[in-house]
Parts: sequence; C-alpha cells; structure tokens
Amino acid sequence: MSDNKTETPLATDVIDAVIAAINFNDQGLVAAIAQQSGNGEILMLAWMNSDAIRETLSSGRVCYFSRSRGELWRKGESSGQTQTLVDFRWDCDGDTVLLVVDQTGVACHTGRRNCFFNAVRDGKITTIAEVEIDPKKLYGK
Repeated sequence: MSDNKTETPLATDVIDAVIAAINFNDQGLVAAIAQQSGNGEILMLAWMNSDAIRETLSSGRVCYFSRSRGELWRKGESSGQTQTLVDFRWDCDGDTVLLVVDQTGVACHTGRRNCFFNAVRDGKITTIAEVEIDPKKLYGK
C-alpha cells in the first residue's frame, strides 16, 4: 500500500517478510497507531497480531486484534465506520506500526472523530472534541 492507493494485492512472501520484521510483545501483539491520510490526524491506537496484519495487508481493510474479546476485530464490522489502508509502516524497533488510513465516519467508540479527545488546557482537564454520532446508533445498543 502507498499514498497512491495502489490496489495491487501484496504477495504472500512480502506479507510474510513484513510480519517477520515486527517485534511482537509476549502476548503476540504490536501497538498500531491509525493516522488519517491527507491531514495526519491521529485517530486511535489499537493492537494487531500477525493474523490481523496479514488480513489488513491482504484485504486493504484494517483489522485489529481485540484484547477484551480475544479475537480479530475488523474495524467497522458493527459500526460501519471503516478504515481503508493507504500505507503500512513500522518503526525502527519494529514494536509499533503506523497505519495511514482513510477513515469512514468516526474512529472512536464514543462517537468522536478520534480517541484523543481528553487534554490538559489552561491547567485543567478538558474534552476537546464533541460526540459526532451517538454510540447507540453506531452499535445498536
């Protein structure tokens, strides 16, 4: 994947080489930061295992590993708020991946555009982003 959104599927040996370059933790996971293509907005941090990376690189649709459910989590499968992979990167230590994505809708389960809506401003903790979509509408709860 690249900034020109080439739709050519990656070869299995390339995917295998990417997975071999990742330094997974003791639980077999790596931190994954999702960043909006174009404007650089940091959307969220989640976790990936080798299966999530393989699916993401194969399909072009971002897939994470849910630690709470212990299974793959395909972003948007219940909310419709999907992430399409534009670029897949990893850091110098191989212990963090950066997913440059095109986010459809909101990224946060709270209904906000991104998960980083808490901040310290003027010496106080404050919320800097409002809810855009009621989470009950996202998840039908």
